[in-house]
Amino acid sequence: MPETFRLTLAQLNPTVGAIAANVAQALDAWRQGRDAGAQMVALTEMFVTGYQTQDLVMKPAFARAAMAAVDALAAQITDGPALGIGAPCLKDGLLYNAYYILQDGRIAATILKHELPNSDVFDEKRVFASAPPQGPYRIGPLRIGSPICEDAWHSEVCETLAETGAQILLVPNGSPHHRGKPSVRTNLMVARVVETGLPLVYLNMVGGQDDQVFDGASFVLNPGGELAAQLPQFETCITHVDFEETEDGWRALPAMKALLPSALEADYHAMVLSLRDYLAKTGFRKVLLGLSGGVDSAIVAAIAADAIGPDNVRCVMLPSRYTSAHSLEDASQVAHALGCRLDTVPITGPQDAVGEALAPLFAGTEAGLTEENIQSRLRGLLLMALSNKFGEMLLTTGNKSEVAVGYCTIYGDMNGGYNPLKDLYKTRVFETCRWRNANHRPWMLAPAGTVIPPRVIDKPPSAELRPDQKDEDSLPPYPVLDAILEGLVDNDLSVADLVAKGFDRATVKKVEHLIYISEYKRFQAAPGTRLTRRAFWADRRYPVANRWRDDA
Repeated sequence: MPETFRLTLAQLNPTVGAIAANVAQALDAWRQGRDAGAQMVALTEMFVTGYQTQDLVMKPAFARAAMAAVDALAAQITDGPALGIGAPCLKDGLLYNAYYILQDGRIAATILKHELPNSDVFDEKRVFASAPPQGPYRIGPLRIGSPICEDAWHSEVCETLAETGAQILLVPNGSPHHRGKPSVRTNLMVARVVETGLPLVYLNMVGGQDDQVFDGASFVLNPGGELAAQLPQFETCITHVDFEETEDGWRALPAMKALLPSALEADYHAMVLSLRDYLAKTGFRKVLLGLSGGVDSAIVAAIAADAIGPDNVRCVMLPSRYTSAHSLEDASQVAHALGCRLDTVPITGPQDAVGEALAPLFAGTEAGLTEENIQSRLRGLLLMALSNKFGEMLLTTGNKSEVAVGYCTIYGDMNGGYNPLKDLYKTRVFETCRWRNANHRPWMLAPAGTVIPPRVIDKPPSAELRPDQKDEDSLPPYPVLDAILEGLVDNDLSVADLVAKGFDRATVKKVEHLIYISEYKRFQAAPGTRLTRRAFWADRRYPVANRWRDDA
C-alpha cells in the first residue's frame, strides 16, 4: 500500500485582537481534523491575532499575549494531528510574521516570513523584520515547506524549499480580495508547481477587516498545474485533502471542487461579507440608512438586509419640498420588498428654521450650492441623531463615482460608519442592482426576487436638492465619467492618454480637477469595501494639499 497523508484545511474567519476566540476556533478545527484521521490541520497566516493587525502587533504586550496563546495552545495539541497556525514571533529583539507547527504538546517548528509585501494595502516592512529563507519541517512521512503568503509569490523562496527537501508546499495566507484576484493567485501558484515539481496547497483566510475582505477561495494544485481541490469563495470551510506517495512523488487526490462566482456576484458577496463582519467585529447589531428612492441607497439597503437580516435594518425617508412623489413611492417599494422598517422624517421644517436663522447673514446673496448642502447636512444630522439614540450604525451610500469627484456633502450624506459602495462605480451599481434582482443565494438573508424596482434603476439619477435637478447637470454622463475615472484613478493614465482614447480634453481636465480638490472629503470619509486594487483608502494615498495638475 502506498504511503498516505491526510491534511485538514481550515479556511476560517478570525477577528483582529480576539486572541482567545481565534484560538478557540483553531482548537475546534484541530478536533475536527483529529476525528477525521488527519495527520496535520492547517490554519492561515497570523490566525491567532487576526489579520491585518497594522501597528497593533508592534505593541509588545499584544505580541507577547499572542505568543503566550500559541504556547498554551501547543500544550493542548498532544494526542492527534500536528497544527499549523500563524502568529507573531518576537526573537532577538525583532518581530516576525511566523507560522508555528504545534505537535506532541510543544512548538515543533517556527517558520518566519522572508518576503514582506509593501504595496497595495500592505505595509509589512513597517511592522515585521525579514527572516532568512527557511527550510522544510517533517510531519510523519512528509517533509513540508511553508512559504508564508508573499513568500510564495517569489520563485526563489519555493525553489529553496524544494532544494532543501520539501515534498509538498503548504502556503498559509492572509490574501485580501480584489476583482479578479483568484485567477491572479492561481496563475502564480501554477508557476510555483511547474518550477518546483511539487504539489501546492494555497490556504487563505475568510472575512472582513475594515476595508479589506479576505475571500478564502483556497485550492490545491498537483505538479503540472492540475487542480485537485477548490474551496468556496467568501465562505468558511473545513475540508480534508489526502496525499498519496507515488513513483513520481507525492500527489493530492481529488477533493472538494467548489465553483467560484462571477465578478458581479463576487463584488456583491464581498460587500455583504465586509459589512456583516465590520458590524459584528465592532459590536453593532443593527443599521440605519437614508433611503432616498434612488439606486445607491436601494442597493445599500439590499446589501444590509442580506448581511444582517431585514429586521435589523431601518430605512429612513427624509423628504424635502424638492422630493418627487416617485421617490417617495420608490423608497417605500424598496423597503417593503426587502422587509425593512421605513420611517419618514420630513426636513422642510428644519430647513425653514435654518433658512430663517441664517437670513440676516445671507441677505443680498443668491441661493445656490450652500442651500442645497444644508438639506444634505440636515439629513445627516437627523440620521446621526437616530443612530445615537438607538445604537444603530449609520451607513453612507455614496458610490465610487461620487466619492471620486466630490459629488457628496461632507457632514451630510457622507455621514456614517461604513460605506459598502465606496469602491463601486455608478455604472456598476446599476449592473449590481439588476444582478441582485435576478439572483438569490443561501448566504443572503433578505427575500429573493425583484427587491429594487426597475424604475429605481432606470430613472435619471438626481440628488433632488433643487427643482428638476439631474446628476448630469453637474457631471458628465456616468458611462463617460466612469471611463475617465477608471483611467485616472484605477490605471494612472495621463490626460493625454485619455484624450488619445477619444475623450474630450476639457471634460478630462474637469474630472481631474474634481478628483484632486475632493481629497479632503475622502480623507474624512467612512471606510468601505475594497473591490479593486485602487480603492480610496490604503491603496491610493494622495496629499490633501496638492497644487499639481497634469497639463500635458
